[in-house]
Amino acid sequence: MEYNNKTKRSFGYLRVAAAVPRVNVADVDSNLKSILEMVHKACEQHVDLLVLPELAVTGYTCGDLFHNSELLNAAQRAIGTLCEETANINMAVVVGAPVLRDGRLYNCAVFIHDGEVKGYVPKTYLPCYKEFYEKRWFVSGYPALEEDIFGNNLIFDMGKARVAVEVCEDLWVPIPPSSNAALQGANVIVNLSASNELIGKHANLVRLIQQQSKSCIAAYVYASAGYGESSTDLVFGGNAIIAENGNILCEGDRFSREPQLQVMDIDIEALDNERRVNTSFNDNGDIASEPCETVFTQFDLYSNPEFYAIEPHDMELLHPVKRFPFVPSDKDDLDSRCEEIINIQSAGLMRRLEFTHISRLVVGISGGLDSTLALLVAVEAFDKLGWDRSGIYGITMPGFGTTDRTYNNALELMRSLGVTIKEISIVPAVEQHFKDIEHDSTVHDVTYENSQARERTQILMDYSNKVNALVLGTGDLSELALGWATYNGDHMSMYNVNCSIPKTLVRHLVGWYASKAQDRGEATTAATLRDVLDTPISPELTPAENGEIKQKTEDLVGPYELHDFFLYNMLRHNFGPKKIFLLALKAFAGSYDDETIKKWLTTFCRRFFNQQFKRSCSTDGPKVGSVSLSPRGDWRMPSDASSALWLKECEQLNKK
Repeated sequence: MEYNNKTKRSFGYLRVAAAVPRVNVADVDSNLKSILEMVHKACEQHVDLLVLPELAVTGYTCGDLFHNSELLNAAQRAIGTLCEETANINMAVVVGAPVLRDGRLYNCAVFIHDGEVKGYVPKTYLPCYKEFYEKRWFVSGYPALEEDIFGNNLIFDMGKARVAVEVCEDLWVPIPPSSNAALQGANVIVNLSASNELIGKHANLVRLIQQQSKSCIAAYVYASAGYGESSTDLVFGGNAIIAENGNILCEGDRFSREPQLQVMDIDIEALDNERRVNTSFNDNGDIASEPCETVFTQFDLYSNPEFYAIEPHDMELLHPVKRFPFVPSDKDDLDSRCEEIINIQSAGLMRRLEFTHISRLVVGISGGLDSTLALLVAVEAFDKLGWDRSGIYGITMPGFGTTDRTYNNALELMRSLGVTIKEISIVPAVEQHFKDIEHDSTVHDVTYENSQARERTQILMDYSNKVNALVLGTGDLSELALGWATYNGDHMSMYNVNCSIPKTLVRHLVGWYASKAQDRGEATTAATLRDVLDTPISPELTPAENGEIKQKTEDLVGPYELHDFFLYNMLRHNFGPKKIFLLALKAFAGSYDDETIKKWLTTFCRRFFNQQFKRSCSTDGPKVGSVSLSPRGDWRMPSDASSALWLKECEQLNKK
């Protein structure tokens, strides 16, 4: 077999596969043929690391046949043949086999690359209960032998990817071997298993894999024995699962009569970035881990330390990419997420009100999404505190660009929620201000716009003093990231419940509340909220045209779904523009062309750096998700940090 794995793939990804071949118990020749078929299929899909089940060479359920030298000799020959057949393949193969060493029989994972065995990893924990009694045939791999290629303490170094191996039961103990291996640098864990099916066991297995990949900040590739194993007392469903940092990326079909191969790209760069910023992970490695031997095997994929060796358009990517990373795709998950977020927001607000001994709030209500969400959170907090909603002062402040639609929605929403309504037009005050600063009111520039925003903030602040209230901020995370706020205008408040809610999530929160209102029989509130959702996002600072909104935010600064995507991948995974561009090409294929994505990514990078000074003095508010821009803990960056590196990379995007 000849194969070269120099594929058009880079950007810090490793392609892995979990295989479940068909098994004939004790028929080594037949099993070897099935294994080689899996190897061929993996080659066709440019896999770098192929994982096969526990004892796949012989079958797991051989029983006392493991004592027979004929079976063991055949298994040894099969490993030799597998090495010969994969000598010209730039792919690692990890397969389960019984291995006889110094008169002892071990249940091993055999790590093969470039035609030779790079290491044998014996199973550490041998089950000895009811349906399993492995100690009848095998001995534990603990303690590790003083040898270079045999032991349960090996890490296989592939350059950027470092692979550790554990076998089935090893995962189910309180401290799996993979935990220590991860602390020693392994970022890919493979598990060769032969786990039988029981009611509820599969769900527990999936949760276990998720948790282990999360706590280890690693990828986890799990391949378990399937159809063909003995059904005398047990049934083996054939699990093929690939996880990454707590997320199940793909999972095969159980109980399939046909062999299966689950293939996925693992984002090694994201894992390493996560470990770099997670100081608890590194501290745990210093405190709790034991030294590991490391076995080196080098792959061409990572021989070049430069992650981005190819262009985004040439990248073959199997890794899933979420178009809306802040929003769960499952409706039930989304509903529970929305409820939890509202609880977090309202709990923070309740504590701030109780601590300050203030029982009133002032909120500017524009009829837009952000102020609507802030008002809903305020109502939730007052209801939980048992306070009358009349203590919430909703102030609508129509100006030069206010449309009937947003004005009426603001009033209708406040009426239906039972808060105190106050209307104060900003037009006379702003016109006087234009005279004071000698500004031509026909010139609709930044002075024209920001004067209105600051006048509104002054009204809110001064009115809060009058009624002894706190001013509730409404600006969201997306606006903070872009600096899309008037400094010392809507940029400022006394507490901001929306500060870590991105715009794409604000929409879903308002929509969720509308559904709840409808279920409670609050038809007017629900209808108003739905119309708010349908209204174009706008600061309404320039005059309307024919009564319709003229100034649409997303026409000016770019689509929020793109900016939220950029924000998440830059802050959560610490990716650069080129990697973000690659992911955006996949996530938004068919919705935005390449030049549009490049344009707004460049805008995002430029504004994110240039507008840091606004975030450096932003208002207190509750952190809701893993991405936040609070200058007090989540994002610390000097206001004069240069964006040159990021903009330079943006300039090179799409260039051949």
